[in-house]
Amino acid sequence: MAKTLLVAGAGPGLGKSVAKRFAREGYAVALAARNRERLTQLASDIKASAFPADLTSETDVATLFQQIEKALGPIEAVAFVAATRVQGPFTELSAADFENVWRQSCLSGFLVGREAARTMLLRGRGSVIFTGASGSTRGRANFAAFAAAKGGLRFMAQSMARELGPKGIHVATVLIDGAIDSERMRRDYRERMEQLGVDGALHPDAIAEAYWQIHNQARSAWTHEVDLRPWKEPF
Repeated sequence: MAKTLLVAGAGPGLGKSVAKRFAREGYAVALAARNRERLTQLASDIKASAFPADLTSETDVATLFQQIEKALGPIEAVAFVAATRVQGPFTELSAADFENVWRQSCLSGFLVGREAARTMLLRGRGSVIFTGASGSTRGRANFAAFAAAKGGLRFMAQSMARELGPKGIHVATVLIDGAIDSERMRRDYRERMEQLGVDGALHPDAIAEAYWQIHNQARSAWTHEVDLRPWKEPF
């Protein structure tokens, strides 16, 4: 059976690029997300397999891994790209919004990461790569919920790496610092994208290349955390 990549939280931007990058190397690709219709269309477009699932559901995530391994083969890599955010004044942030951001961006990462670890430990190998953000290193004004969720995801990944690394599981976080170029960004934030200009936003294919490189690192020189930003991005 072919080696398998799971893209958790797959969409038409970064998730699609990561899927295509691994597929070029002969990997079977499993795409997981809640929206069955959009997921099925994306899978059809890139010749991947769709596995609709709610990544905030413990039962769904456990079933997801079982289904993928049975249908496609051993999961050798997991790319967690799921996230959501609510932007606005701290005093107007509702408890429901705060919890929803945490569930979509942090709890789902825990459930996917835990199930990946349980599966990969049986073979003593595998990579789990989380998509982080600069918001996990500094909380910007009006992004309290996002910073809390991404910060939690980042520290969870650190704990995983220290525990699972010696057992053969490579856990890494890719911190995205800047806008990701996508059709949605160009449509909804046209003025912002025009201001950024050529290569002023991160191209998803370029980010995907970093995921592939991390997955293929020799275990004598593993990366745990890497930050990516366009050349124009201040930091």
